[in-house]
Amino acid sequence: MNKEHEEIQSESDIIRGDVLESIFCHVPLIHLVPVCHLSKSWNRALFSSLRHFNKPKPWLIVHSQTSRPPYTTAASSVAYDPRSNLWLRINHDPPVEYVSDLRSSNSTLLYMLSISKFSFSFDPLHLTWHQADPPLVWRTDPVVGILDRRHIVVAGGAWDFEDDPLSVEIYDLETRKWDTCESISAIFEHSAASMWLSIAANTKTLYAMEQASGITCSFDPISRIWLGPFDLRHDPNIYFSVIGISRDNLIMLGLLGNSENVKDIKIWELKGESFELFKEIGAMPKELVEKLKEEHASLSSIKISLTGDVLYIFNPEEPKELVVCEIDGRRRVSRWGSLKNSMVNDGGRVTERAVLTCADVSLGDLRKAMKSGKRSFSTVNNGILQ
Repeated sequence: MNKEHEEIQSESDIIRGDVLESIFCHVPLIHLVPVCHLSKSWNRALFSSLRHFNKPKPWLIVHSQTSRPPYTTAASSVAYDPRSNLWLRINHDPPVEYVSDLRSSNSTLLYMLSISKFSFSFDPLHLTWHQADPPLVWRTDPVVGILDRRHIVVAGGAWDFEDDPLSVEIYDLETRKWDTCESISAIFEHSAASMWLSIAANTKTLYAMEQASGITCSFDPISRIWLGPFDLRHDPNIYFSVIGISRDNLIMLGLLGNSENVKDIKIWELKGESFELFKEIGAMPKELVEKLKEEHASLSSIKISLTGDVLYIFNPEEPKELVVCEIDGRRRVSRWGSLKNSMVNDGGRVTERAVLTCADVSLGDLRKAMKSGKRSFSTVNNGILQ
């Protein structure tokens, strides 16, 4: 043990563990990484603080890409850390080599699909990109979801008129092979593309819902068949809806009224074999509904990005304001807030094409990213969650 380490150990003995825990509550997560290596007592206090007091919460990460070929990515992305209430810049070294439009499936999965390559990443900070042959059927705008961190389902969006537009394929990360499955339900014949469908996936099931009607099917990767259709619109006032997964449970956000007169935005948790059990877990405050609309009188659609118990909601036409909500242990929305999108410039428009992911980012993930040299972090500004 060197002299410097002895001095740190001596100082940590003087500062009581509960005092350290209180101090660490106010330190941004990215600045806590070096603490892990100072001493055993500081390390214990750090993880106690993260476990019992100011716990890490899922990050929102905004990736940017130019909208025209060669689809170059910016050398950095921005991320919102709700635990620290900070916007951070994540510098990429080197930038990811993009091959087509960058897309996400409302959680951690990012992917790009071209006629010659399928590239995807699903770790929290996207340090690792997997490269695969494209699906057997060429698709322009398919539904894509990941199951059990091993299988990626690609459905619909077929381009060639000779191909089944509802065809489904599964990519196995272990065998690195594609396999064909039963086609997606015929009810999606005219909407089997990601722009019309909302998808969600937990460890066992992929769900696809038509946003305009609420009609939903589920895909079982073991039997490789589609179940349904199920009508999730228990309220006839819902005119647009999206789905997501929170703690392995299916949730649905619905816009009620009509696009010119949004009466409510509500969240439900759905259970049962046919999703017949509906539980309303939250209703968005009126002032936040107005923030989503921005200067427009109407609100025709929303998008979401979520992981765990934190949900980010935004208007794809005016993404400069984000609504954030948190679901508590009783499965109720315990907090609503709004957040300025740091990717939007002063003119109120996104400077480049933006794609959002949401992920649990741990100290271990940050340490791995910094050690790899592929990522570095800096503070952009305070999140000012209201």
